Amino acid sequence: MSLFITSLNSGSNGNCYYIGNEEEAILVDVGISCRQIESRMRRLGLSITTVKAIFISHEHSDHITGVPMLAAKYQIPVYITAKTLQNCKYPQTGFPIYILPSNDSVWIGELCVKSFAKWHDAADPHSFMVSHQGVNVGVFTDIGAPCDRLISHFEQCHAAFLEANYDEGMLAQSRYPYFLKERIRGGKGHLSNQQALALFQHYRPAFMSHLILSHLSKENNHPQVAWDLFHPHMNDTELVVASRHEETPLYRVTAKKISVEVIPAE
Repeated sequence: MSLFITSLNSGSNGNCYYIGNEEEAILVDVGISCRQIESRMRRLGLSITTVKAIFISHEHSDHITGVPMLAAKYQIPVYITAKTLQNCKYPQTGFPIYILPSNDSVWIGELCVKSFAKWHDAADPHSFMVSHQGVNVGVFTDIGAPCDRLISHFEQCHAAFLEANYDEGMLAQSRYPYFLKERIRGGKGHLSNQQALALFQHYRPAFMSHLILSHLSKENNHPQVAWDLFHPHMNDTELVVASRHEETPLYRVTAKKISVEVIPAE
């Protein structure tokens, strides 16, 4: 009863999250190249043949750029909502596409993937919770503000990839134009460090073993800033800050938390 998770990349330069059991896995978003995914999975001792599906959260380029090459090369099915697919403007596809039902579940072998709508400035953006034998892992990034759906799923998670995109003070003082600052913090953009921490403090389940801070801004955040803010509040939850340049270690998430285990790369 465990799931293995890693962030293969996280940030405005590309996002890709791996969640799987011993035999099968999914990717949420593919915003980096096929070659990068292959090499990063290889370093972690993972085989691309375990990836049985790709789930797309929304159509922004940092979430979909690598989809056509990876999905066509390995004939991996892509699950995507109809509106998101329309806005991706893919060329004639050489890979299977399935329309993703909103607020419903899709079974990929023994993995149950629940999708639900989120607040973000895209055509039909969705978050995901992946479950296997009582273990739940959430992928909650590109979120303008926490809604009831996000909170209810977060409360069920043994581990979560949670957006901590910007520090509010750093964004206020940044060189970004006013309209862009408003897009980021305006309710359909991104979660700040402070918003993410409030969500964690108020709704973290006692059994949450891992929190992976994700989608940090290059200009308006810093890994150490996010770490310093969260670390005093973690208690027994392992804190990880996902990189925009490389994969995280591979983590084992179990339903019955005994200890935090990092799976060494081969």
